[in-house]
Amino acid sequence: MNRLERTFALKISSIMAARMFGLFMIFPVFSVYANEYTNTTPYLIGLAIGIYGLTQALLQIPFGYLSDQFGRKPILVIGLVLFFIGSVVAAESTDIMGIVAGRALQGSGAISAVLMAYLADYVSPEQRAKANAFVGAQIGAAFMLSILLGPIITVNFGISGLFWSISALSIVALLIVVFMPHTRPKTQYKMSLHNFKKILNYDLLRLDLSAFSLHLVLTCAFIVMPVLLVDNNIIEIKDNWKMYLPVILLSFAGMIPMIILAEKYKKTKAVLLTAIGALIISQILFYKTTLNYTTFFAIMTIFFVAFNSLEALLPSLLSRTASTDKRGLAMGMFSTSQFLGAFMGGVFGGWIYNKFGINSVFLFTTLIATIWWISMFTMKQNN
Repeated sequence: MNRLERTFALKISSIMAARMFGLFMIFPVFSVYANEYTNTTPYLIGLAIGIYGLTQALLQIPFGYLSDQFGRKPILVIGLVLFFIGSVVAAESTDIMGIVAGRALQGSGAISAVLMAYLADYVSPEQRAKANAFVGAQIGAAFMLSILLGPIITVNFGISGLFWSISALSIVALLIVVFMPHTRPKTQYKMSLHNFKKILNYDLLRLDLSAFSLHLVLTCAFIVMPVLLVDNNIIEIKDNWKMYLPVILLSFAGMIPMIILAEKYKKTKAVLLTAIGALIISQILFYKTTLNYTTFFAIMTIFFVAFNSLEALLPSLLSRTASTDKRGLAMGMFSTSQFLGAFMGGVFGGWIYNKFGINSVFLFTTLIATIWWISMFTMKQNN
């Protein structure tokens, strides 16, 4: 990529990272701290963690379509303002339903597809895979840092302080957007059944299933993993960083060769199947293994090597598959699937935990990931 492309990719990844922090910093702590709120149940904990995925899923396609019609920048501003309002609502809440409402508002700022399309607008087709892989890697880094910093902020400032920190991050993201270029789309189209059918081909739907499955497994895992850490006396919440920091470093070291194999040596299918397989193994190990510091650390590392690799590769693969004129719409569908997976993970993960016990959640995630692996096995290698 040239200097302008690198700079633009950095800006896009910074906005995505700010939102990623905001959406995921509660993951490693909320299951443990949720009892501070009135009317808390395991089901409502799952709903509070995953509800942002429902509003994201409902609004990704409309936001992507509107950005194709009116330009990316004004839609980004609207989305980030909604995200800020939701963060403030959650910060001021004392009842679990207030957190649910705030997280739903956070999710209504559904700009992931807009950001991905914006990036594709300003990066040449030859460099688009690199740009998407770069942004995907930054998103993975932001996610891991959110898991690391969430417990530190919460221990010192409480859940309310965590949401106020998220509000500040949304303002930073807004400032970045203000100084980005605004251009109107060259071509426009109507939201018709004919146009929508163009993003429902088998290759794109397979990627949509991938986004759905990955984030369903992630959300389910973070409903139960913080509780397992505490219940098994593995580590205190305030010291979580001692677990997550080395996991972050090792998982990124493990991700790099997988990205190189996929992007440079065109082994995308093999890498995807390997990563999904590692995800399945991690869920089986969580279900079967007696957990202590060493075993939890090892399984977490396997899990996050797989997650980070998939999170980086899937947007890059999508950018090569979607047509140029419907990119905003296609990426809207992809992001809809991603966040619908997060919502379903929160709802079903919380329900299974409440109904059948904590370990049963890993049986559910193993089933979903296995179905996903089978669907990707039929993918053509040249994708």
